[in-house]
Amino acid sequence: MATQLKPAPGDTPVWRGRTDTGERGDTRRLFNVVREIDPRADATPAGAPVLLGFACDTGVKRNQGRVGAAEGPQAIRRALANLPAHDIAWLFDAGDVSCDDDDLEASQRKLAEAVRGQLDAGAQPVVLGGGHEIAWGTWQGLRAHLDAKGDRSRVLILNLDAHFDLRTARPGTSGTPFDQIAQACEAAGLSFDYACLGVSRLSNTASLFERARELKVTYVEDTDMQDRHLDARLAQIDALIADVSHVYLTIDLDVLPAPVMPGVSAPAAYGVPMPVVEAIVTQVRQSGKLRVADLAEYNPRFDPQGTGARVAARLAYRLL
Repeated sequence: MATQLKPAPGDTPVWRGRTDTGERGDTRRLFNVVREIDPRADATPAGAPVLLGFACDTGVKRNQGRVGAAEGPQAIRRALANLPAHDIAWLFDAGDVSCDDDDLEASQRKLAEAVRGQLDAGAQPVVLGGGHEIAWGTWQGLRAHLDAKGDRSRVLILNLDAHFDLRTARPGTSGTPFDQIAQACEAAGLSFDYACLGVSRLSNTASLFERARELKVTYVEDTDMQDRHLDARLAQIDALIADVSHVYLTIDLDVLPAPVMPGVSAPAAYGVPMPVVEAIVTQVRQSGKLRVADLAEYNPRFDPQGTGARVAARLAYRLL
């Protein structure tokens, strides 16, 4: 049976925007083309962009950070809603995975199931966080999707982030996801191909740098991620992508300078300029190997002017 798409919820608190009645030409905005779906009942058309939310910051709390990122998915949707649709004919919103009773591990499993479901349907999921504990759930969903097909080819985990998030303490937090992924890859006999771009030397201890070297992580510090380095970085990313079959792109928004992205748990004193981040996102998107992407750590409680929401929405738009 064909899926019955629900009407665009233009009168809801989140998906609403300006209506240019009487103007010439295509005046559609994203709130005009979005379709809310229930993943348990509605199928997402193959190749369609779909939003998932991860309304969770329990990992941030465990990591002694500033909570509030659980409110990020809805705030980013609001910022997306009024953007012009241009070539986006349809956008699907599969709702949020929430973290009930601070049960982080259960919420990550639910996120993994949601991501896998969209990938199995042939959709192109973009996951809105939520703390960077999102990465453990997103990766597990991608891994389950590939495992079901018997695909053990290499996956590049490309993280734009001021932090390695390679902490070894358990239980898991927003600071452990890539160490959890490394251990899972080792247990499964899979290659751990992790690149972290934008690392701040002043936001990571010597032990974290040592752990990165131990795991043979490719990393670039924020001082080498400025506008003048862009051509070199794009060439480096091209080389990394050429060696793998799939890419998982994860963006911790604290990689951006604090004036651009104030609404995060750990604002960056230096950071990577927005044009550099956007150029990387665009290049990865155009590679043809991007399977899933997520945005992490947006915290509207520390973004009173909504600047960070608009920045996050712009990056999400590029991924769509």
